Amino acid sequence: MSLRLVLITIAGWSLTGCDGHGDESVQAPVVVRTAPVLAGEELAPLRFAGVVRARQRAELTFQVSGTLHERPVEIGQQVAPGEVLATLRNPQLVPARDSARARLREIEAQLRQAEQEYQRAVTLRERGVLSEQDLEQLEARRDAMEAGRATARAAVSEAEQLLSEGELRAPFAGTVEAVLAEPGEFVSAGRPVVRLSSALGLEVEVRVPETLRTGLQPGDELPVWRVMERGSEPLAGIVTEIGRGSRRGELYPLVVSIEDPALVPGVAVEVGVYRGHREALALPVLAVFRSSEGPAVFRVRDSIAERVPVAVLQLAGEQVLVGGEHLQAGDQVVYAGLSRLVPGDRVEILP
Repeated sequence: MSLRLVLITIAGWSLTGCDGHGDESVQAPVVVRTAPVLAGEELAPLRFAGVVRARQRAELTFQVSGTLHERPVEIGQQVAPGEVLATLRNPQLVPARDSARARLREIEAQLRQAEQEYQRAVTLRERGVLSEQDLEQLEARRDAMEAGRATARAAVSEAEQLLSEGELRAPFAGTVEAVLAEPGEFVSAGRPVVRLSSALGLEVEVRVPETLRTGLQPGDELPVWRVMERGSEPLAGIVTEIGRGSRRGELYPLVVSIEDPALVPGVAVEVGVYRGHREALALPVLAVFRSSEGPAVFRVRDSIAERVPVAVLQLAGEQVLVGGEHLQAGDQVVYAGLSRLVPGDRVEILP
């Protein structure tokens, strides 16, 4: 009697377990999230961040070294073309100019003397008093003095140019963006002292991959969004420069000009670049998984999950471009909850 009781109890447990599992598989759908499959032409542009800058800008430097004597401009100040921005003091520049001028006067005096001696020698040669060889020597000396005068004039011009380099002048009308040295500091040649920008135009530079660069041309219009105003209408940007490179896989500079009086240098923006690609379907990267037959996705129709094979063509940010004869634009594919799914499962789609 005890053995029969044990067998009956085990059988009851088995039936109870089977019935409970069957009810759970039928009544408890798998909770997932889905996203629509997009056609290629419906893809949103990829956004690349950058900072607005002035189209015309310059970091101004001295061509000689010395101590910064004066800097009459301050950050934010408007300057006119040719206005003095800073002056340099170098104790060697003025003596070098004076020495070059003195050397030029010396050469000119020697040249006048050589010319007079040559003219007297010509007269004496006509009288037969002076030999032809002596006349040629005096002529050569005069010509050498003329060459020396040209060299001395070049030295004076160089010294005066170096002295004028002690004044830093604005090459164009604009605004002082930064002052990089203070009066009393020693400034070496080539060190930036003042940064100047013009308000005649704005631009932004971003870095894009090779796959996007090849589809762009100067003059193309691209959308530009302010980072602090993501919901606003995009501004119109015009492609002005496209970088070229030789190393595979690097990012290329893309310069886009912006004409908007409300923008100022330093504002963070995003440039939208359209993806040039062949006809394909786009869906989230997370929706693709590897099955025994290759890449596939779960498509949901009538709350039932179906496994559909796809061919991965290209990554595009958070999306992937795929091809497949069994998938079409508008289909809903699962991108969250894949680990719990098997083909034929009933699903519940979360909003």
